[in-house]
Amino acid sequence: MTKRAKLIVGLAGIMTLGMTGCGSNDTKTTEATTVATSEVTTEAEKTLVNQVEDADVPQIDGYNLLWHDEFNGDKLDFDIWSYDPHAPGWTNAELQEYTESEENVFVKDGNLTLKAIKTVDENGNDYYTSGKVKTWKKQDFTYGKVVVRAKVPEGQGLWPAAWMMPTEESKYGQWPKCGEIDIMETLGNQTEIAYGTIHYGEPHGEQQGIYTLENGAKFSDDFHEFEVQWEPGEMRFYIDGNLYHTCNDWFTAVSGEDEKPYPAPFNQDFYVQLNLAVGGTWPGNPDSTTNFDNAEYLIDYVRVYQKPEYDTNVKKPEKVFREPTEDGNLLYNGDFSEAESLDDEENWFFLLFENGQGSAKIENGEMIITSEAEGDVDYSVQLVQPDLPMYKGHKYKVSFEAKASEDRKMIACVSAPTAGWIRYFKDTTLDLTTEYQTYEYEFEMTEKDDNNGRMEFNMGHKGSTAEIRIKNVRIEDITE
Repeated sequence: MTKRAKLIVGLAGIMTLGMTGCGSNDTKTTEATTVATSEVTTEAEKTLVNQVEDADVPQIDGYNLLWHDEFNGDKLDFDIWSYDPHAPGWTNAELQEYTESEENVFVKDGNLTLKAIKTVDENGNDYYTSGKVKTWKKQDFTYGKVVVRAKVPEGQGLWPAAWMMPTEESKYGQWPKCGEIDIMETLGNQTEIAYGTIHYGEPHGEQQGIYTLENGAKFSDDFHEFEVQWEPGEMRFYIDGNLYHTCNDWFTAVSGEDEKPYPAPFNQDFYVQLNLAVGGTWPGNPDSTTNFDNAEYLIDYVRVYQKPEYDTNVKKPEKVFREPTEDGNLLYNGDFSEAESLDDEENWFFLLFENGQGSAKIENGEMIITSEAEGDVDYSVQLVQPDLPMYKGHKYKVSFEAKASEDRKMIACVSAPTAGWIRYFKDTTLDLTTEYQTYEYEFEMTEKDDNNGRMEFNMGHKGSTAEIRIKNVRIEDITE
């Protein structure tokens, strides 16, 4: 933790509700105060504003308020934030230029607004600018409760995020070894879904939680509160107070070397970033449906709390590998004898992404998948079962029966959602016919032991919405 953060934690423990907080003159650095006086209010006025704002911020039992920004002024607070300009293509094949323009980053009506703007360059090509801000080396901290209340924009190719990166990225090595905490990401074409993710390790590991609003609600309709509780040995992700994702098993290492002591890399100073990306490898590019008049990411507040102390004497939890069924199947309910729910936390899950539409049910020992729209990617319509025990050096056999209401294609694989989505059993395209066929494949697991292998059937983006039926799915360990 930085000296600044330590000082604020100490003060917060003895001050009353009306404390001046992180905006107080007592804790400003020399660099932060070298701002032209014509651009700011007087120091006395700023102190009064900070006192009022701090009094309005909820106090939380067991936590001290470390720093916050309610965005109640008319300019970005440069004691907290910096612009983060970057050229197009800086990362993830994104299209936008991040600028320092007040057209892309501005504070108005109690919100920080990051606005994406579409223009045309000198060659007549579409050109995009947008906003990105960060607290790097101004409000860095180790461990805490980070709360962001925001409303995201809707539109193909828009990609808003609230996330954290380490202050000294080289401490454990460049990304992903350094670690990354994604408090919230959404895709503009599917704003009923939000993601919370951590990245780490070499090879690249990630753990991602998904939260879906019900009854047709969208994160672009109204403000929602996104939160991570970051502690030694555990991170918990919440939306509107609802816990939806917990992580406590991560690592970092340089290829060919031993892992760094746990809980590295998440045991160092991190800082907060807010940005609105345009295009890129995940959301895809904007299209004719994207309305840039409304391409605004609104942030109502960012609040960071911290406990007076944390127990850093933590141990990495032992991996728990689930046992196979009595007949040796690593998949549970692989014969679909139980008409289980497909949207709970057990066994089979039916998922829709990227404009996929459809439904699934279990009936008479069959999994029946009906698609209304095939979506934009293979996994737009998807049936999965996670938590498969996969051991390095073991050999496995995958088998199942499948058919469709008309000839069409489907992809099967065994993936690694917490190990960079590598494939233990490679993506295999199947040619389904109107009669049941039996499919059998063998593969050897060559990566490190993983208690979260995932059986996948991907039915999106295949030029067909024909009904698919699957039965008798098995994965067996056939190691001699």
